[in-house]
Amino acid sequence: MYKKILMKSLLLKTGGSIIFMFLFLQLWAQDGKKVDVDINVNKGSNWYQQPWVWIVGGALFILLLVALLRGGSKKDD
Repeated sequence: MYKKILMKSLLLKTGGSIIFMFLFLQLWAQDGKKVDVDINVNKGSNWYQQPWVWIVGGALFILLLVALLRGGSKKDD
């Protein structure tokens, strides 16, 4: 009986200290400093944002697809 009470008390104290340590670390990690992060490093436009790149790429893809599909349909005369 005494062992059960002792284990419950120890568990409550340990659990409470773990929760307290977790909250302390959370508060310590948020020290209140402002950090300004600029994710727009490249101010210009990228190559993949240009419409002519997509048009040329699509045309090359269609030509390659047609060449591959027509290459397998040779007839023996």
